[in-house]
Amino acid sequence: MISTSIERAFDMSGRVLLVTGAAAGIGLATATLFAEQGARAVLLDRAPAVVDVAGTLPGSGHVGVVCDVTDPAAVDAAVASVESRIDVLVNSAGIVRLAPADALTAQDWNATIDINLTASFTVAQSVGRRMLAQGGGRIVNLASQAAVVALDQHVAYCASKAAIVAMTKVLALEWGPSGITVNCISPTVVETELGRLAWAGEVGDAMRARIPTRRFARPDEIATAALYLASGAAGMINGENLVVDGGFTIQ
Repeated sequence: MISTSIERAFDMSGRVLLVTGAAAGIGLATATLFAEQGARAVLLDRAPAVVDVAGTLPGSGHVGVVCDVTDPAAVDAAVASVESRIDVLVNSAGIVRLAPADALTAQDWNATIDINLTASFTVAQSVGRRMLAQGGGRIVNLASQAAVVALDQHVAYCASKAAIVAMTKVLALEWGPSGITVNCISPTVVETELGRLAWAGEVGDAMRARIPTRRFARPDEIATAALYLASGAAGMINGENLVVDGGFTIQ
């Protein structure tokens, strides 16, 4: 039986989660897990389906907000609409645009940096201001194994995710004294719609063969890592990059 101290550490009752990219994939898995643990979830996504998705979560009080996280004014409005503390932020929104470095378009480079990096900072800054005023909180940013190793045709993606790790460390340094921990998670390929698109067919088979566990990660496994970093068990973890990659980057 799990001890009551562990149960308390992972109990999210009375806490409010704000998660981006929440209509599907890792964002939805995170919102679902936190809701199962008692949290009230505020789901941000540019997809209108996020409104209905919020209603499918266990528990009550969840809200879906259609929001373009690349728009600072829209982000500030979404954060301002939360009439309570925001205890946990999980920045999960992201895209991938694949091309050889000499062929990648400026449009694809800019879109990748805007959504993966700039939007993550914009949301963290807006929520961070709320957390500074309230005296604490937890922020978890989604990076990637692409932040620490090179992947063919991923120049924009690798650059954006490496910058997420650096951004996380600076926010952790600046906001730690105010009771806010900031960490990131670097998954291997995750079996989301985005992951399946980027790693379909032979390229996916080849990647699995390079991962010591010989498989990709599931969205719920990344959500569980986020729950740990937001839990009462992780109060002294700050500025870290938790790599969840089946051992890919140890080689």
